[in-house]
Amino acid sequence: MFLQAATELTNATTTTAHVGAPVTAYWPVMIFFAVAIIFPVLPIVLGRFLRPSVYGKSKMRPYECGIDPTTDAHSRFTVRYYIVAMLFLIFDVETIFLLPWAIVFLGNDFSFTKFALVEMFVFIAILVVGYYYAWRKGALEWA
Repeated sequence: MFLQAATELTNATTTTAHVGAPVTAYWPVMIFFAVAIIFPVLPIVLGRFLRPSVYGKSKMRPYECGIDPTTDAHSRFTVRYYIVAMLFLIFDVETIFLLPWAIVFLGNDFSFTKFALVEMFVFIAILVVGYYYAWRKGALEWA
């Protein structure tokens, strides 16, 4: 009996001893870093060798859409363009906040979901007031 237990114990220790060195645990990480380096570098290197070395006259034009430019490339934009862009970003961020709220709202704790519902209505109300203010000030008008 003791001999059988001792044999099983030696078999168990010998199987665990041949698992490998601790460095082998890092192979997936090393492969990941190699792929992370090769993935962006390879297209840049291939593009360097596959692109044409001499560009034609049409390629060196400021616009490739077929329409000749009528103004300078450094013309000024009106402030309204930047205001509309800022408003787009603000209302786009609203959708980023709606997704986590919707996920939390599916929870089992009903008292927290009521609180989340009230807070989201307050958040949407503030955004509607901001949208109404921007609309009344004429920030959404292009002309």
